[in-house]
Parts: sequence; C-alpha cells; structure tokens
Amino acid sequence: MITEHLPLYGLRLRTPRLELRLPTLDELGQLASVACAGIHPPEDQPFSEPWTDQPPERLGLSVVQHHLQKAAEWTPQSWSLNLAVLYEGEAVGIQDLGARDFAVARQVHTGSWLGRAHQGKGIGTEMRAAVLHLAFAELGAVSAKTALIEGNARSEGVSRRLGYRHDGVEVISNRGRRALERRMRLSREDWEGHRTVAVAVEGLEACRSFFAAEDADTP
Repeated sequence: MITEHLPLYGLRLRTPRLELRLPTLDELGQLASVACAGIHPPEDQPFSEPWTDQPPERLGLSVVQHHLQKAAEWTPQSWSLNLAVLYEGEAVGIQDLGARDFAVARQVHTGSWLGRAHQGKGIGTEMRAAVLHLAFAELGAVSAKTALIEGNARSEGVSRRLGYRHDGVEVISNRGRRALERRMRLSREDWEGHRTVAVAVEGLEACRSFFAAEDADTP
C-alpha cells in the first residue's frame, strides 16, 4: 500500500462538514475539472501568480502537475501539503499548508482555492481552520501567514474570522496593473482565541517526521 512508503496518504483532517486529505488520481482529475469550471469571476484575478488565466486545456493540466510536483519535491526542510477538500463526498477545492525550516522557524503558510459553485457556504473558513489545527495543535507551530490581493473580500473575511492580523503590504503587478498584496499573520494566541471549528486528525504519527515536527520544541 502507498501509505507504507508515503504515509502522508494516510493523513486525514475532518471537520463537521469536510474531509481533507491527499487526493487520489481520480480526485485530482475532479479537482482539475473544478478549476476549469471557474474559481473566480473572469474579470478578477485574486492570485498573485495568475495561474487561472491559462486556457482550460492548460489549466486542468497545471492543477495536476502542480500537485504531483509538490509531492515529488517534499523534504522535511521544505514541504507543501496540498490537501483535497471533500464536501458531501465531492472534491471541491484545495487547501495548502506549507513551511520552510519548520523545526527552527515553526511558522507555516497557507493558500487555497475553491470552486465557485461551492463558495459562500463557509467552506473556506472550515477548510483553513482544519489545517491551522494541524499546524498549531498537532505540529507545534507558533505562527501562520497568508497573503491576499487587496479587494479580495472573501479571503480577507476568512482570515479575520480566524484571528489573523495585518502584517504589511507588497506592491505587485497583477495582470500588468499595480496592485497591493496584503500580508496577514496569525499568532498562536490569536488562533486559540478564535477557534470555533472542531477538527479531528488521523494518521499523523506515521508521518510526523515528514514535517520535521519531531524536532520542534514544545510550545
């Protein structure tokens, strides 16, 4: 079984409505189709890297290739956990949790996307709460960071509900136009003060060393 060699495939995060785990190849194909069906209005570009501007035949392939690349490049010193988000048994988006030199810095970063048909249901908040629980409660993180393009009200709303605070801005080019990218940071204390989603974790012990969590000091 794959989990004997890559135990990350046995990791499960469960919330009241969602299951988050590494996708099967068929589910990865479903996610590619979800992305092609639309993640945001075509007139907007909420990502600093405009990967959704690709034509559909390239967009779906890029979803598959990106996921496989991140799995292939994984090391305990630099990792990116790209979890499929399953809602009512259907793959509806991706929630990422990543870190560099986690054993020392104990800081993570998050990113995500969700099919438009599934937005506005609170799924975005629930899926990020799941990986924040993994980071803080299970792996011993002390902070988490994320970033958003100014005007992305949905992403900022999720961050605020979970306790993030503004942490500066960067001026970037977005579709050839000047835009502000707002950094946001979540401390362990603010995470603890904004926990509202119950999260259950399965299969972590078998893959704890993949996160370099064994080397992290107790918070």
